[in-house]
Amino acid sequence: MTEQQTEAPVPTPEPSAPEPSAPEPSAPEPSAPAKPRRVLAAVARWTAAVVVCGGLGAGVVAGITAMERTDVPGLATESDGRWAYPALSLPALPEGSPRPFTVGNDAEAHHADPRRLLLPAPAGATVDPKLDGAWVGVDQYLALYPKEQRAELRQAVDDSALRNIVARAWTMPDGTRSAVYLLRFKSVGFSEDFKDNAIDAGSAEAVPLDGARDVETDPLATEIEVPDTTVYAVAEKKPYGPEQTRWAYIQAGDTLALVVQSHQGGAAHVPFQQTVTLQNQLLG
Repeated sequence: MTEQQTEAPVPTPEPSAPEPSAPEPSAPEPSAPAKPRRVLAAVARWTAAVVVCGGLGAGVVAGITAMERTDVPGLATESDGRWAYPALSLPALPEGSPRPFTVGNDAEAHHADPRRLLLPAPAGATVDPKLDGAWVGVDQYLALYPKEQRAELRQAVDDSALRNIVARAWTMPDGTRSAVYLLRFKSVGFSEDFKDNAIDAGSAEAVPLDGARDVETDPLATEIEVPDTTVYAVAEKKPYGPEQTRWAYIQAGDTLALVVQSHQGGAAHVPFQQTVTLQNQLLG
């Protein structure tokens, strides 16, 4: 509301001249003091404001009631399938260390602790105690791929100047299983070489995950772009058996992320896109 304006005193009207045939008018009564009039005027204005605000409030409530839940800020998570992740923020860097995509950081290195760059589990999730956000071994990561591919991939890892791997996995109440792996290499060159020549991410010859059948590109998972990063996302095509798996690689400088989600009967697209986007933003 605008600030209340101070009114000037209301002038007392002059009595009109008497009609020639009319009797002499009696002396006019003293006019009421200006202060009571201002008080009454203020009360009238405040009463009108209360009525207007009450009408507006009722209109807002009616409007929210009529809106779809996904149209109301803060209330979209439950109806559209998104998960309630905790508030995210970039971790602090060691003093004097640049961000990965700043001028002078030719290796595009992430100097922050990779465990702090790993996406946390959303609300309601049961975290896998074996993949709880800590360091993991190469063999644990390679177990994601078909057995016949692991020896070749192991050699590629040994040749790639891989520095470390961190991972977190969880299961949601609806049974959706998720896992996120961050592979940090010595530089962006080694990371891209592993992505292009070992797992062939984004190509028709890409190494599939263990148990996955025919896959197709999942373009919707890459709709939200993050500067300086690239996402390669795929999903199993129907018929995909008892469960469907979606996965995506995120190329972000010296780090290559792998996001995997599986669910019996079909892995929902919305939480997959949400998870990939949030992990991408933490790395970008």
